Amino acid sequence: MSPVLELARALIARPSLTPDDAGCQALLGERLSRLGFRLETLRFGKVTNLWARFGDQSPLLCLAGHTDVVPTGPLDLWDSDPFAPEIRDGLLYGRGAADMKSSLAAMVVACEQFLARHPAPLGSIALLITSDEEGPAVDGTRRVMETLQARGEHIDYCLVGEPSSQGRLGDQIRNGRRGSLNAAVRLIGRQGHVAYPELALNPIHRLSHALGPLCAEVWDRGNAYFPPTSFQLSNIHAGTGAENVIPGELELLCNWRFSTELTPERIQQRFTELLQQTELEYQIDWRLSGQPFLTPVGKLTEATAAAIKAVTGIDTRLSTSGGTSDGRFIAPSGAQVVELGPLNATIHKINECVPVTELEPLAAIYAGIIERLLASGDDMATT
Repeated sequence: MSPVLELARALIARPSLTPDDAGCQALLGERLSRLGFRLETLRFGKVTNLWARFGDQSPLLCLAGHTDVVPTGPLDLWDSDPFAPEIRDGLLYGRGAADMKSSLAAMVVACEQFLARHPAPLGSIALLITSDEEGPAVDGTRRVMETLQARGEHIDYCLVGEPSSQGRLGDQIRNGRRGSLNAAVRLIGRQGHVAYPELALNPIHRLSHALGPLCAEVWDRGNAYFPPTSFQLSNIHAGTGAENVIPGELELLCNWRFSTELTPERIQQRFTELLQQTELEYQIDWRLSGQPFLTPVGKLTEATAAAIKAVTGIDTRLSTSGGTSDGRFIAPSGAQVVELGPLNATIHKINECVPVTELEPLAAIYAGIIERLLASGDDMATT
């Protein structure tokens, strides 16, 4: 059994439903400790985080990922136990196989391979591993970054193991993510009998005045790296359940996935202007899940593309698609951030899986990135 497959199976077998790490970080830490990494467990609330560092010099390359996984869903819909990893038809099945225990396994093996060839790298390597990426993401990478910054530890490059590949390993890397802004809106009307609408104020009817303009609004046109901002209504709820009662309130949930062309403040201002068309009293609770971030083409993106090309023979493409990731907590520190991992076709789904044949190449790509950033030219020539 290949080293990456063996470690990935061991991680999948641990039922680390967010925020429970279920011993995954201890397993990874044991391997890293044998390489000479200094281990530091950072616990905040119910969340376990691991900061493991090899070396003290700059630049610092951080490999980041998460051990927590989403719930399995109905177990009877799985073809095998989601926490009993199984190989069928060349695919490794199990919850977390793609998101993102295979990446973590490949990262550790990549460090082993790199340090065997380059025991004295030109810089430092760190792993930042959290058990709070799939949950609220409050006590995980966000808190670790606050701790690192408070004591002056600066990350220069960060490789996040999120599953980024679309059709085959390495065909896409993410060099940024859109921001995510949420609004919970309460429109306040006046409840009454449907037979006497003049004595009531229907918030559903009033909302209809603003829905068209809201859905038709062009928030921005994007730019060379980002698509236009997307606005989506995710829930509208009103009524008492009785067909003869005009509701007195309406609740609305919506989300913006926004580019670097916009700020949360500009979105809030424009949304409020459009909402005023209802002529109703309203309350809005805003929640910013993350700001957009972007790593322009540079040393990290070039090293990543070159490593992919060397292992797979393909030319990768840059993307800022998808949801949010913990990269949003790392990029504001000034670090260059890219995301690279296995196929994302089955993440969070029943029968989550990854191709077994892509596990060792993933580790080879990660090792190649480390090598291009932290090995000297002479060392590179001998490998």
